[in-house]
Amino acid sequence: MEQSRYFLSWVYLVIAILGAILPTMANIDFISLYGPVFDINKFISLANINPAAQSLSRDLFIGAGAITIWIFVESRKLKMSNMWIVFSSFLIAFAFAAPLFLFLRERRLIEIENNQI
Repeated sequence: MEQSRYFLSWVYLVIAILGAILPTMANIDFISLYGPVFDINKFISLANINPAAQSLSRDLFIGAGAITIWIFVESRKLKMSNMWIVFSSFLIAFAFAAPLFLFLRERRLIEIENNQI
């Protein structure tokens, strides 16, 4: 079981890295197209420019909200430390923060299993 947890944790880490890189690249493109700074009002406006964009934005908003609550509850239940790293990674992207938490959670579960043996 431990081997599959290690493998899964590394899969989550790879996804987290992609979740940091790909949204950052899109944000850089946004800044290069719409100004020298990140205009949050313009960003939100464009994220809701048509029904497809609205659907994706609202889906992400609701899903990310639920997962963020779960991350908070789960991290307390598992007595995970240094969660400020995960919560500050939300500033980069949800696509980075959620898989990063899953990576750290798997590592914590491995630690708990090893301490029970």
